[in-house]
Amino acid sequence: MRTRLCGFIAAMIMAALGAVVPVAQAAVPTIDGQMCLDGKGSVEYESAQDSWICVGGSYNGASID
Repeated sequence: MRTRLCGFIAAMIMAALGAVVPVAQAAVPTIDGQMCLDGKGSVEYESAQDSWICVGGSYNGASID
């Protein structure tokens, strides 16, 4: 009985987290390289984070996807 209850609780927690994660990702605005350039910024590679970011302009510090 305890195994079923623990499994059920774990399934409910995973379902709740699965519903929340896409909403959190959608809330973060993403920009592309052209938007960065249009906002008077420059696209640069950030080796410490292994990602591209916008430096300067309207989107300073934004991650580029």
